Amino acid sequence: MAAEGGEMSRENSDLLKSAAFVAGAFLAGRWVYRKARERDLRYQVVLVTGGSRGLGLALSRALLNQGCLLAICARDEGELARAKQDLAGHGRKVLMYQCDVTDRAAVNDMVESVLGDYGGIDIVVNNAGMINVGPLDSMTLGDFEKSMAVNFWGPLNVVWSVLPHMREQGGGHIVNVTSFAGRVPVPHLVPYDCSKAAFVGLSEGMRAELVRDRIDVTTVIPGLLHTGSPVNAEFKGNPESEYAWFSASDSMPLTSMSADRAARLIVKSVRQGGGQLTLGWQAKVMRALHAVAPNLFSHGLSMVNRMLPNDQGLPFERKLGADLKGNANAATQQRVEDAGQHLNQHTRLPAT
Repeated sequence: MAAEGGEMSRENSDLLKSAAFVAGAFLAGRWVYRKARERDLRYQVVLVTGGSRGLGLALSRALLNQGCLLAICARDEGELARAKQDLAGHGRKVLMYQCDVTDRAAVNDMVESVLGDYGGIDIVVNNAGMINVGPLDSMTLGDFEKSMAVNFWGPLNVVWSVLPHMREQGGGHIVNVTSFAGRVPVPHLVPYDCSKAAFVGLSEGMRAELVRDRIDVTTVIPGLLHTGSPVNAEFKGNPESEYAWFSASDSMPLTSMSADRAARLIVKSVRQGGGQLTLGWQAKVMRALHAVAPNLFSHGLSMVNRMLPNDQGLPFERKLGADLKGNANAATQQRVEDAGQHLNQHTRLPAT
């Protein structure tokens, strides 16, 4: 019996060794495959919308570190000037274009200028966006229209303008920075939720159809990112309280990812040709829960909504985060300020 037990033990040991070898070989093969298909981004012309601040600026820095030739656009001339100064130390050519992506004619002119200045566009990063925070009853139809104009029509305008050139040159890469709110609707962000859901659908639909033209499409689905963005967000309903909870969620290490890390992961995905990238464990967990138990998850969101600020009955009052900074606690505001200084978030754009 002892000999029989020893023989079984040896067989089990051999099986474990074989399984470990197979797993190791698989992982090694996967690593080699990924390395072999990684794209060299040196001298690739990249257009980044909303590239002057926040995640866009972090992405611009990361792309320059890969040796890209960079073109960035933004609405604000002052932001662009500071971004140009920031990016000048990276040793690569950077061109700046003042452009509002909701203006189709301006987008066409901007794309033509990039093509004329660089001779081509290899990669487009659709990053420009806006966020408005507040309960549904504080929103107007205009708030929905504005969110759709910036977060959906804006990137579509850029893609529509660039696509003929990419097809003519035989390929390209489109990177769409959407949001987990486009997958899992978040209370007090309904116009943003709707616009990002439309953007996710656009991005995934484009990937399915454009592959035949050798145009790759990456859908980036970030959770909360620590970019200092609350100062440039719009708040309604009870603006002071809305700013307090949003800025805390957006800046705490447990609930948000740093913009620099997010930028590195996005650039890595571009190099590897990934089709979809979800950033942040929080976004991954929420997506999984929503997929497995959507009704229960929706009930959970309604409970979260009960804890959010009540509308003060001023639906037409809109305040910019820069005017509400005194409503966050000192530690939260310091984190927002630090990220804002790092990522050029302190330009005051008008709340329209």
